[in-house]
Amino acid sequence: MTTGRTTPTKRADARRNEQVLLDAAAAAFVASGVEVPVRHIAARAGVGVGTIYRHFPTRADLVIAVYRHQVDACADAGPTLLAHADSPHQALSRWIDLFVDFLTTKHGLAAALQSDRAQFETLHAWFLDRLVPVCAELLQACVQAGQVRDDIEALELMRGVGNLCIGADERYDARRMVELLIAGLRATTQR
Repeated sequence: MTTGRTTPTKRADARRNEQVLLDAAAAAFVASGVEVPVRHIAARAGVGVGTIYRHFPTRADLVIAVYRHQVDACADAGPTLLAHADSPHQALSRWIDLFVDFLTTKHGLAAALQSDRAQFETLHAWFLDRLVPVCAELLQACVQAGQVRDDIEALELMRGVGNLCIGADERYDARRMVELLIAGLRATTQR
């Protein structure tokens, strides 16, 4: 007889519900900021407020879960895009679009997490550990295909994209600036 306890796994429907909540919260954060009322997130997700609090007892829990959810989605998308895009450059461009979407949400999330500096630093390190290797893989595929310059590092590119996304509003189109940055990565000669 085994006396050790195992961690219970969530049922498939509970995991699906949590994903719906995280997607709804991310969309609400983008539209209205991280201080959006929980009832608005619940309405967007089609659930009661109690359901949100059952999954995420505090706003900080929800903010952290959205952050992790979006990082995971962005990290998981890289290899899929590389496998299915017409070219490595197209995969990189599409991944950067996803990264920009994440960054527009992340800036609000980061501001909300600044009050817990240790938690923020842990999440930031995790963000780098998850996303830098994906970006590096996409860049390397582009370099090998002769589609981009070989003198840029993944972290440099991600910081450049991040800096272009700061302060985006209706008067400043960050996505257009990022497109120009990605176009500037093109290799001067195709192999």
